[in-house]
Amino acid sequence: MFHLRLVPDDTKIPFMNGRFAGLLTSAFLSIASIVLFFHPGLNYGIDFQGGIVIEARTPQAADFASLRHSLGELGMGQVALQEFGSPQDVLIRLERQPGDDAAQQVAADKVRASLAQILPGTQVRRVEAVGASVSSELFANGMLAMGLAMVAMLIYIWFRFEWQFGLGAVVTLLLDITKIIGFYAITGMQFNLTAIAAILTIMGYSINDKVVVYDRMRENLRIYKKMPLRDLIDLSINETLNRTVGTSMCTFLSVIPLALFGGEALQDFGIVLLLGVFIATTSSIFIAAPILLFLGENRLRRGAPEAAASNAATTP
Repeated sequence: MFHLRLVPDDTKIPFMNGRFAGLLTSAFLSIASIVLFFHPGLNYGIDFQGGIVIEARTPQAADFASLRHSLGELGMGQVALQEFGSPQDVLIRLERQPGDDAAQQVAADKVRASLAQILPGTQVRRVEAVGASVSSELFANGMLAMGLAMVAMLIYIWFRFEWQFGLGAVVTLLLDITKIIGFYAITGMQFNLTAIAAILTIMGYSINDKVVVYDRMRENLRIYKKMPLRDLIDLSINETLNRTVGTSMCTFLSVIPLALFGGEALQDFGIVLLLGVFIATTSSIFIAAPILLFLGENRLRRGAPEAAASNAATTP
């Protein structure tokens, strides 16, 4: 039986030769992402900056392109449309309008009038304004969710392996997340609760990939007690490379339809997941592994001083 293998079993790629280039590139991208976070900043969605939500039912299946064009001409900022339930049910999201509650009501009335003109017989079932206090609370809760997830992952890795593994995984996660934030800033995609869900999904995928590589490293530390740590890390990455590439490719291919045909509600989510899979896969090799090498070079080999001396002699 023919088995497709994306990577040969006997690869001997010296990944750690590129450890400095990988770390410097990652640090540069993360610093640039932090700068982009402050300027020009993120394009916060209605969830985080407040706005107006209108639920409507059209007489027939909604033409989203026509609706988006007509509502966009009202001059009320960014308009987001989402289908929910049946093709006739439309969720309309508008930016919070300058002014008090009366200004929000005027904007909602304009949308009602536009819908009645475009699609006579449209029923507006719900109009809801998301205030600044609610949106700030949602943002704080989203940040808290990411922070708690990171702490939980640190504790899990720390107890399962050694503290060097846990610290390396969490530092790499922070670098991965900053790059995703920078992507949101540079593309202008809406940063909302869906973005938080995407980042949490990427965090889970990333830590899973690192656990696989770290687990092989731990096994090889027991088997090859005198092998220099740098060579052992290269060996472990090569041994898990076929699994890493295969899993990432399957995930990537399964998310592509979501990014291409997911519609306005899921397209951004799919695009960010594609980027996240790529970042998580490469960071396991070029970021997490070099960090572990620097942290554990003289600590993971406490019982084998001759191995540490050999490692120091072979490291340029």
